[in-house]
Amino acid sequence: MSFDTIPKDLRGLRACLVCSLVKTFDQFEYDGCENCEEFLRMKNNKDNVYDHTSNNFDGLIALMTPDDSWVAKWQRITRFTRGMYAISVSGRLPPATIREMKNRGISYKSRDMSQR
Repeated sequence: MSFDTIPKDLRGLRACLVCSLVKTFDQFEYDGCENCEEFLRMKNNKDNVYDHTSNNFDGLIALMTPDDSWVAKWQRITRFTRGMYAISVSGRLPPATIREMKNRGISYKSRDMSQR
């Protein structure tokens, strides 16, 4: 992980709807999502960034050692890259993305805790 993935400002942050990684819009557009890029394809695609991220999220977790963190286990993010993560992300993935994830054998669990 490079320090480029960590947001430098608290304004304009967005969270990935699949893994809850938090970055700025520009960071998602420039680098994509380090955890989900292979199927979300946000890199250099503004429409995909809008479709697969949300600016409505709660809490922040700074994750430096995913394997050793009880918080990472609680949030189900132990296999993800180091970075900033949201505790809860409000929003819905497009149905086509959910179908593609299912076809790839990736189970999707919503990060939206407000629905529970």
